Amino acid sequence: MKSIILSSKLLCLSLVILLSTGFSCGGNSKNSSGSDSNKAVSDKPVPPKVSIASLLSEKQFNDLFPQRDKFYTYASFIKAADELGMIKVKVTRRATSVYQLVRTDKKTNKSAIVRQDVDWNEEWAKAKPDSTYTIDYGNFCTEYSADVNKKELAAFFAHIAHETRHGMNASYTDGLMLIHESNTSLPYIAENDEYPPVAGKKYYGRGPMQLSYNGNYGYASDCILGDDKILLQNPELVETDPVMAFKTAIYFWMTPQTHKPSAHDVMTGKWQPNAEDKAAGRTPGFGMTINIVNGDVECNKGENMYNMNDRIGFYQFFLKKMGVNDPNCVCSCGKMKPYPN
Repeated sequence: MKSIILSSKLLCLSLVILLSTGFSCGGNSKNSSGSDSNKAVSDKPVPPKVSIASLLSEKQFNDLFPQRDKFYTYASFIKAADELGMIKVKVTRRATSVYQLVRTDKKTNKSAIVRQDVDWNEEWAKAKPDSTYTIDYGNFCTEYSADVNKKELAAFFAHIAHETRHGMNASYTDGLMLIHESNTSLPYIAENDEYPPVAGKKYYGRGPMQLSYNGNYGYASDCILGDDKILLQNPELVETDPVMAFKTAIYFWMTPQTHKPSAHDVMTGKWQPNAEDKAAGRTPGFGMTINIVNGDVECNKGENMYNMNDRIGFYQFFLKKMGVNDPNCVCSCGKMKPYPN
């Protein structure tokens, strides 16, 4: 998977088989004035939500990924979900490509502007209507009923299993085996005003969602850590720190892209297609998450696309293992048009 997530001047699309879309913790402000934007919203901290551990035991996790690399542990996954769950990010967009990100640490309830593009206060940008939404990472597989949450988790696992599989076709036991993509010679660097690459660093696919490209590492670093420089300067953290690796995958799952909804919103039923989506054949269901993850490569190509079907197979396998079902699943994206870059 290689994906692309919101980059203000350029959306670099990754091509792997997924956004968009890695991640100094709420303390560094990058607003255009250079002033410190930390501020306490309230002295009362927000209590933590129920841990995702209530949905999935360590035994179940190990059973779903019996051939996994020892890098990917249940403890790392739970810690990643719990820690990232204490973060929310308010995204405001002007004129399509000018962004401001306000990151809140729910443990302290303190907020900071972690990204504000240089054109933010230009008259032409301010004249355009703002698009604003908040990403609460604590809603990952915890927002709705147990069955909905398990179905979302099965979908998430299906994608990370496919992205990291290395074994026998259709066994569905070979997920979470690859820590980074096989070919590490390609730098995956693209021009990006907000998240420029660091000399000598490569941004090839790493972690459960194979995060790739400098734009995606920088955006993820802003959201997860509150400082884009951490992952831009140290992309190898995604293949050496298992908690960080899982955080990048959860970040990707929860974060909408410029043209696309989040996979979380699709699997929980929060997203509903508009007229343009309907005309493009985009329908709620697991197939729509494939469109989000790797639509350019796998969608609108008929029903015999191997990678698409492998993701579907993993999803159906994990649903059964987790004791839930999706009888009305629109699992295929074979007739869905991918989103524009």
